[in-house]
Amino acid sequence: MATISYADYRAMRRFPALDGLRAIAAVIVVAFHFGGPRWTWLSGWVGVQLFFVLSGFLITTLMLREEESRGRVSLRSFYVRRIFRILPVYLVVLAAMYALAHLNGASTRLRESMPYYLLMVNEFAPNQAFPHSWTIAIEWKFYLVWPLLAFAFVRAAFLRRMAVTVLAIAALVALIPFEKDWPYWPIHYVSILVGCLLAVILHHPRGYALFRPLTSPVASLAVAVGFIAVHLALPYWPPAADGHAESMIGVYAVAVALLLPAMLAPGLPTKLLSWRPLVWVGERSYSLYLVQYLAMATVIALVPSYAGHSTRLFVATTVVGLLAADLLYRWVEQPMIGVGRRFSGRGKAAAGTPTATPDAAPAPAAPMSAAADDPSERTVPAMPVLTPGGDRR
Repeated sequence: MATISYADYRAMRRFPALDGLRAIAAVIVVAFHFGGPRWTWLSGWVGVQLFFVLSGFLITTLMLREEESRGRVSLRSFYVRRIFRILPVYLVVLAAMYALAHLNGASTRLRESMPYYLLMVNEFAPNQAFPHSWTIAIEWKFYLVWPLLAFAFVRAAFLRRMAVTVLAIAALVALIPFEKDWPYWPIHYVSILVGCLLAVILHHPRGYALFRPLTSPVASLAVAVGFIAVHLALPYWPPAADGHAESMIGVYAVAVALLLPAMLAPGLPTKLLSWRPLVWVGERSYSLYLVQYLAMATVIALVPSYAGHSTRLFVATTVVGLLAADLLYRWVEQPMIGVGRRFSGRGKAAAGTPTATPDAAPAPAAPMSAAADDPSERTVPAMPVLTPGGDRR
């Protein structure tokens, strides 16, 4: 059956199926944190890797198309847009968490780690007062370094940019330590760079030709089924001796990278992921990711019997979280994105650039354990927290 041509791919300005993927990733993360044992089969902890790969793919695609249409990437404009995209909602939620913790007399731990949260080195914070936010910090540092590495030092050179990306992945893999107690943060940058590598490949005609067979409706369905099988098989992955899951995360990131081109095809998977309610949730997935622990605290405050991991806590937290996320999306995210575009001198997206932009994530984000503050620890005992290694602590 017909596949998507390179010209058609380059003409795409939005990838709605990717918003659907974000929605699923965000919801399974909430299930991981609050659903209890009945939802472990979803492996929601790995949803952050889906967010990471998506971020790398979308950001790099946007920059590649800007470079081609304008001759270069404006780093100033890029950084301004990222600042106004990521920080406003993040700071609003951080302030809300601190206010709630202060009212409950439990702000000490959050205050101890506040310098880390403000400097965006959250993964090294001394406690778990805002645990999910380490994923935002990972993406933030990626946004700071990647444009310099791939677009300031290497310009309009497919093979050199490929080489830089592959070498960066290899260097990060080499940094993954053998010691159990050392932070396992490099693997998460590997996931983002897998998405970047996919974007670089698809942007070139010969590279796109390698993945074009995946864009037929039949292949798209087969890839989607295969990806679901990989995802559902994660609980059966042989456990690592040190409890971390670097090899599993790496395989999953590659599986996501193979899935994304297939989601360009107008087949059944793409139609399902482009379903308007899913797209609606995906557009709010960043805020949902950030507020999920606040939503959980709200649910338990209103219905104390919901304390403890259960399906009802997961569902109620998702509903309350989406209501809060929608308010943040309308009143904070979108207005601040507009301010960022005005300050960057980019009121409109460049012609031919996709308008689906990544939500910093997720995520473990996004993909993720959204924010956990002191009050939540007091209401939900033994809550699993997703750590940068992907394990529970």
